Amino acid sequence: MSLYLHVPISLYPHPPCPCSHAFAPMSHHLYVPMSLCPNHHIPMSLSLPHVFLSPHYPCCPRIPQFGRTEVIDNSLNPDFLHKFVLDYCFEERQNLRFDLYDVDSKSPDLSKHDFLGQAFCTLGEIVGSAGSRLEKPLTGILGKKCGTIILLAEELVNCRDVATLQFCANKLDKKDFFGKSDPFMVFYRSNEDGTFTICHKTEVVRNTLNPVWAAFAIPVCALCNGDHDRAIKVEVYDWDRNGSHDFIGEFTTSYRELARGQSHFNVYEVVNPRKKMKKKKYLNSGTVTLLSFTVEAEHTFLDYIRGNPSQPTSLHYLSPFQLNAYSLALRAVGDIIQDYDSDKMFPALGFGAKVPPDGHVSHEFPLNGDASNPACHGIAGVLEAYQRSLRHVQLYGPTNFAPVVNHVARSAATVLDGSQYFVLLIITDGVISDMAQTKEAIVNVRPSWWHCGGWWHPWVLGPLANGGSGKGLRPLRG
Repeated sequence: MSLYLHVPISLYPHPPCPCSHAFAPMSHHLYVPMSLCPNHHIPMSLSLPHVFLSPHYPCCPRIPQFGRTEVIDNSLNPDFLHKFVLDYCFEERQNLRFDLYDVDSKSPDLSKHDFLGQAFCTLGEIVGSAGSRLEKPLTGILGKKCGTIILLAEELVNCRDVATLQFCANKLDKKDFFGKSDPFMVFYRSNEDGTFTICHKTEVVRNTLNPVWAAFAIPVCALCNGDHDRAIKVEVYDWDRNGSHDFIGEFTTSYRELARGQSHFNVYEVVNPRKKMKKKKYLNSGTVTLLSFTVEAEHTFLDYIRGNPSQPTSLHYLSPFQLNAYSLALRAVGDIIQDYDSDKMFPALGFGAKVPPDGHVSHEFPLNGDASNPACHGIAGVLEAYQRSLRHVQLYGPTNFAPVVNHVARSAATVLDGSQYFVLLIITDGVISDMAQTKEAIVNVRPSWWHCGGWWHPWVLGPLANGGSGKGLRPLRG
């Protein structure tokens, strides 16, 4: 039989409660590992635990699950390898529900499995507990004690590196009576309170004392949360079919040590503490050697649409042979509209980048680097400033339009007699992160000052106006 935990949670990134029209902002990512401590009232036949996580809204009981853990064979005290990455919003009440099931088949239908208990809490309860560690009793079965679930939360650092490692072992202890050993390794990351949480488990290599495990990839944030000196504990076991795996030994290392790659620094003695205490001549229970270590950044979809300007996949790529998409769009429109400007001086602003000298994220920085006078001479000057700025800023999200709209509105507000008009041209890849704020910025501009339309990606600006008349645009407050 199998146990699994069904974890229904009420938080974002889940969709907000269908009864509510409010969308809350999201902030810190939390890394939530779980383990179970069933008590003696749970029958011994319950051996394969599995946990589900879903949003919990009392007014909307049928909310789809957020995720589920792996199934763990033959264990009444499972330590789940699968972790949930959740968005923590301090000012919101984010309700969680965890359901535990005994898995009887491969069916995804929960009615096909035995319900063993559930726990309710908020994400804030976990974060606010001592050491961000919360124990909750499992309930839901009348007159029965179902055990305890342990929840841990830790804020993830902004690290997208993925490490690939491969290990082998030599002369491990023989644990099987009729054979050698079936070794596998379990990796644990240390927590801020000194405890350890499982983060990876290798495959089992059958009937050998000198296993070579397959290479595996693991996010650096899962291995050490970006702290290169944080302890990593590795335990070596002999696999048994009944789940009572035999402990061979353990060793500790760190990301910084592993990053040295294959060398004499990364040959570890596998030590069994009990054997070491009992036997004076005990040395070790074998050795584990790091065969290879590589690390690379994991790319997201935004990397490909925003991208590094030095990479051909980026829309901002500066080719020595042709203009990129942004330059082509700017020249196509700019060459036409510049004829209607008498002095040919165009203020040019960028948005969505980390700018020097302190690397803060800005959504209205001058392309020419001159905050007091962002104007460029002619469209050729704008193109030159744009291309030069790409070499000095780091493209960064989110994509906010409102600051630029407000910037132009402030300039337009200085001309009260109608003797000048202002044209705001926004060139974008179609992504907008602050639609509500942008709508409000446009609404707050005096109606006679603006006309809103879209070009290139008309659906971006199209929703901001109704036929260009402004009807249907209403203030968001008051």
